[in-house]
This record gives sequence, C-alpha cells and structure tokens, in this order.
Amino acid sequence: MQPETHALIVIDVQNDFCPGGALAVADGDAVVPVINALIRQFPARVLTQDWHPADHASFAGNHPGAAPFSVVDMPYGPQVLWPAHCVQGTAGAAFHPGLDSDAADLILRKGFRAGIDSYSAFFENDRTTPTGLEGYLRNRGITRVTLTGLATDFCVAWSALDAARLGFAVTVRLDACRAIDLDGSLAAALGRMRDAGVTLEG
Repeated sequence: MQPETHALIVIDVQNDFCPGGALAVADGDAVVPVINALIRQFPARVLTQDWHPADHASFAGNHPGAAPFSVVDMPYGPQVLWPAHCVQGTAGAAFHPGLDSDAADLILRKGFRAGIDSYSAFFENDRTTPTGLEGYLRNRGITRVTLTGLATDFCVAWSALDAARLGFAVTVRLDACRAIDLDGSLAAALGRMRDAGVTLEG
C-alpha cells in the first residue's frame, strides 16, 4: 500500500478512447488490467472523465468545412479539432467496462464547458480555469500523484505538467498509458514531462 499522501489519478479510460471508439487510442484498452492491478494499492484514487456537450467547440463537426485533427485558433490558443467523442450521457463517454471504477474516491468530469477544451485534470485549456482537483488533493493531504490512462501525449501529459507546476511530486506510469502520437506529439510530451521533473516509469 502506498502512503496516505500518494494519489493515483486515472485519466479518461473511456470507451471512445479505446479500440472501436470515436477517438480510439491504439491499444488503449491494454491499460485496463495494469490500472486495475495498481488502483487499490493507493489510499486516494481519482478517475477523470471527458464529458463534452454535443456542441463542444473542440469537435471538428461543429466547424463547417474543418477536417478532424486540423488546428484552429481559439481565444485560449491553438486547438486540435477532434472527431466528436465522450458526449455527455453516451456509451462512448462511459468508463471502459473492465475498469475497476468502483475503486474511485472521486470521479472528476472535465470538458463540460462548450467553449473550451480541457485536457488537464487540473485546468481547462486556458491554463487558468481550475477543475477543483488541486483543492481536493490538498484537502486530503496529498503531496504525490501517479498518473495513468489515456492519452499519454495529451490529457496525461497536460495533467502531469500541471501537477508538477502546482508543486506535487509526479510520476507517470507509461506501462499504464497509451498515446495518440499525432505528428510526433508523444516524443514532444515525454520531453516536456522530463524537463518539468516528472518521473517516467514502466
């Protein structure tokens, strides 16, 4: 068992990010048994859930003529336009059925504001609007977090970088993550995490 000050954060292990989903990460469901083997070793366990309204600004379909995976400028910076995914209340937004989601102390939904995306578990993509996770962890006395889930180079990396910026000791379990790797995004994300002092394991 990990010490009381250590939390496991499981990022977006949802049907739409697993094989057959709307925004499938290759081999994404392979993280499920690894996470299940870890999760009950931690005294604090948080699951995040991408939770978009159908009119979300990050969906390519809401930008006439825009191709999925193209990039547009939003008021908060560049935004990749994704295929519609993890729409609130749909089967695609549900956790992977094999995931031990009952172990969660907290399920944090993110990306529910239509006008802004939210990769990080800690902040919206403007990097200033908080999700409330920092306060929850601090109130529980958490000083160290280990991150797992999908996808390594987007939501996991952004969460890890924000956690480090907030002063948490951060580990990413790469064996419990999978990446999209869009135009070299995985190598770039790994480099940014190392530079920020994030420990990469597995």
